Amino acid sequence: METLQQIANRLKKAKQVAIFAHMRPDGDALGSALSLSCALDFLGIANEVCIETDLPSNLLFINGLDKVKKKPEKEYDLLVTLDCSDEQRLGALADEFTKAKRKIDTVNVDHHISNTKYAKFNYVRECAANCMNVALLIEYLGAPIDKTTAEYLLIGLLTDSGNFSHDDVHEETLLLAAKLVAAGADIRYYNYNLFKKQPKARAALYAMTMSGMRFFFNDRFALITITRESMKKCGADNGMTEGFVDFPLNVDTVEVAASVMEVNYRQYKISLRSKTYADVNKIAATFGGGGHVRAAGCMLFGDLEDVVDRLSYAVSQYLED
Repeated sequence: METLQQIANRLKKAKQVAIFAHMRPDGDALGSALSLSCALDFLGIANEVCIETDLPSNLLFINGLDKVKKKPEKEYDLLVTLDCSDEQRLGALADEFTKAKRKIDTVNVDHHISNTKYAKFNYVRECAANCMNVALLIEYLGAPIDKTTAEYLLIGLLTDSGNFSHDDVHEETLLLAAKLVAAGADIRYYNYNLFKKQPKARAALYAMTMSGMRFFFNDRFALITITRESMKKCGADNGMTEGFVDFPLNVDTVEVAASVMEVNYRQYKISLRSKTYADVNKIAATFGGGGHVRAAGCMLFGDLEDVVDRLSYAVSQYLED
């Protein structure tokens, strides 16, 4: 595995860099990509940020999103992926990555325990947010963390740490947050926009979803379902469901919480969270997914109740008696 210094050296030699992040990006994926782009801009290295899918509605308040393209528009001589555990999570850009890997250097900087180290050069370190890795990479590049860069890094730090509530938040996480605030990032503004501000449609969908919460295995597993019909009825979209899975985990008896969101006919996006001991990365891996010990995800296909049954059985294997 490469060091961040070695990756920084490779980036500094490039003339045109393509920066890829995973499809359906969260704040950490977007913050990682945009902050690295700022650093490369400072160094005079041409670059493009590419994310295959539309950006979720809950992140559209962020400045500078016009920089994000769905595919590269220029030839590049180095490709870096950020916050992406495997190349399939790039979506339609996975083919672009495969072609690039045959011809040029590819770099993977990530923080997921399930990362498959799929690039030619990989740096994978498990931590609260990939923006922590990118912040260190920016230092090795010799670029400053100015106000704009600090804001992008803070977005990633806040979202993936659960607003500093997850058990992988350590001294390094908080020291970086302090550094970003000192650089001008408004933590109150981003905290409000990421976690509190919501349109009426989201509030309606939230109430509808939580009223249908289901419990299994002596209330140790809680599950919510979000259908396309319920989103249509409330006038909501997928991006408005960010954070829904965290509410069931607040129930005192619950060890594992799951959100089952319909994204297409018979296709469901599963988000998993655990409280103290269950390894949801292993649960997600049962279905070809992954992530972290306390937060992971996967895709399941089939009728809704069949999906719920298969997921519930998998969860039951990781609950203590």
